Amino acid sequence: MSSRSTPVRVPDAYRQMATIRAFEERCLDLAREGLIAGSVHPCAGQEAIPVGAVAALGEHDRVLATYRGHGWALACGVPLDQLLGEICQRAGGVNGGRGGSPYLSSPQHRFAGENSIVGAGVPIADGVALAAAVRGEQRVVVTSIGDGALSQGATHEGLVFAAARRLPVIVICENNGWAEMTRADAMVRGSLAERVAGYGIASRVVDGNDPAAVQAAVAEAAASARAGEGPVFLECATVRLLGHYNRDIEHYRPKDDRAAAQRDEPLARMRRELGESAGEQLAQVDAEVAQAIDAATAAVRAMPEPDPATALDHVAAPAPVADELAAAEAAAAGGPATELTYVKAVTAALRAELAARSEVVVYGEDVGIGGGIFGASRMLQQEFGAERVFDTPIAESAILGSAVGAATSGLRPVVEIMWADFLLVALDQLVNQAANVRYLSRGEVTAPLVMRTQQGVTPGSCAQHSQSLEALLAHVPGLKVGLPATPQDAYAMLRAAIADPDPCMLFESRALYQQKGDVRLDGAVEPVGGARLRRTGGDLAIVTWGAMLQGALEAAELLAAEGVAASVLDLRWLRPLDHEAIERVVQAASGRVLVVHEATLTGGFGAEVAAHVQEHCFDVLDGPVVRLGGADVRMPSAPVLQRALVPGAAAIAQRGRELLGLAATA
Repeated sequence: MSSRSTPVRVPDAYRQMATIRAFEERCLDLAREGLIAGSVHPCAGQEAIPVGAVAALGEHDRVLATYRGHGWALACGVPLDQLLGEICQRAGGVNGGRGGSPYLSSPQHRFAGENSIVGAGVPIADGVALAAAVRGEQRVVVTSIGDGALSQGATHEGLVFAAARRLPVIVICENNGWAEMTRADAMVRGSLAERVAGYGIASRVVDGNDPAAVQAAVAEAAASARAGEGPVFLECATVRLLGHYNRDIEHYRPKDDRAAAQRDEPLARMRRELGESAGEQLAQVDAEVAQAIDAATAAVRAMPEPDPATALDHVAAPAPVADELAAAEAAAAGGPATELTYVKAVTAALRAELAARSEVVVYGEDVGIGGGIFGASRMLQQEFGAERVFDTPIAESAILGSAVGAATSGLRPVVEIMWADFLLVALDQLVNQAANVRYLSRGEVTAPLVMRTQQGVTPGSCAQHSQSLEALLAHVPGLKVGLPATPQDAYAMLRAAIADPDPCMLFESRALYQQKGDVRLDGAVEPVGGARLRRTGGDLAIVTWGAMLQGALEAAELLAAEGVAASVLDLRWLRPLDHEAIERVVQAASGRVLVVHEATLTGGFGAEVAAHVQEHCFDVLDGPVVRLGGADVRMPSAPVLQRALVPGAAAIAQRGRELLGLAATA
């Protein structure tokens, strides 16, 4: 009889965890070699969590991870060579070198991607889950966070939002005891799971070094979420074998903590559990893993670097050409019209798009039952139902982040931020999230969301409710920014934004909400972009947008009475900017240009317009391009003080006279 023992079957989990460990060790080697630029954040010691979690998911479920997400990507099935190629910033990487180690994604493998902003992924996961709920899909969304993310406001907003909507989200906290280089217990009192349970979310602590325990917990959570019981929070207790990133020498870390991690980490633990009899089989698996990593490395070394000629590709969908803009302007000028207030025109646009597109959802604070603080969505919930028009918690990060997730998952969300000033508590979700979607994915994924807000000065408003912030977002590539100045544009530009494949930011003017005007409701939906010449004149070009249009037109009337013919160009969209329209109006006015806006003068978008005129129309300029904006001061509440700070028709006319060298009128 043979004395050879019966072979021990090595669990698939061991092979997967060993692959992740070897993959990351290779990444660190390549970083030392110089093949990887920048930081690498390894997940060594935490491999059991993605392996166990993904084993409990279905093929239609989705995963979002932190920047320490290589293990999650591999567990989801992203090919070794494509993943390593991305980390090495090669053209053959899953994102063509645009994401790198901390921001890669591969939606075709269920992996919606990493996020290098701590805690930002929870609101986005809410949006992916929201899209599934609206469509009646049985999809579960898993998002991983670190223990440090439980100190981030966006995480808590995302948890509140998920609980309020009973979304099928599983938040997995990979608690390795370290928030970057700080002990987690130095920053947190009590259990993380207990903290989250306070939101009414089912929460529990899981052994994060045991893939079977993680799989069982995630399977139970997924069943609960699919049954409509809402989100689940799993605190997976684990260890960190290496530093926060590849150059972290861990000078701050006690030796006993490091030793405990080496003892408890999942691969060492599984080897002990399998026993010495499994040694031969484990060695064979390790050899096969090493061979696969070597093959992937060889493939990556052969990959070319990205073509520099593509660096500007996929920032946004192409801007409309001149013929498209001319056709849209002609269409807007004809056809039957209905007199509406500006805010009712917004309502009409929302109603038209909700009726025309089943993928449109409208939400925000007080948007549903109350119809919005300014009435822009009044009665829409009654018409289209609470699944498509609904209220949210007061949580701007969750509102905007969920819009990103929903937009990348097939919906066209239109979200309202009550005041533009409130954007400042949630800018990350627009600047670091929405604006990057198309570029990172090389156009394979887009985020067709619309953010509506209102801004500007009205009597009694204060410094926290009166800012004009359009220049802030117009500075960001990947976002489109518009400012409707008439009821017709309030209608047409909102419909254009909803139809657009990119994130569009619409800054409405509260001061204009009750202004009445003719609105043509039956015309074709126009493209995003294009200025409108509101008045013609060859002596002076006044370039403006938003709430200043009315003052500019009144100023042109005052000047006309004095024999000065001023044209008024309403830019409407600051991104994409209609450069050709600016150049035409400047040429027609022989280079005499006045740029007017309500926002404070310093750093306002008028400086960008003036710079473009200086660079592209210098041959016709008859003197400097002049700007007129709000005073560089915080906004007081008293109306009499406000009027002294914001340009009105008289101030615009006077600045025009000065530009032309004319005497001031009495």
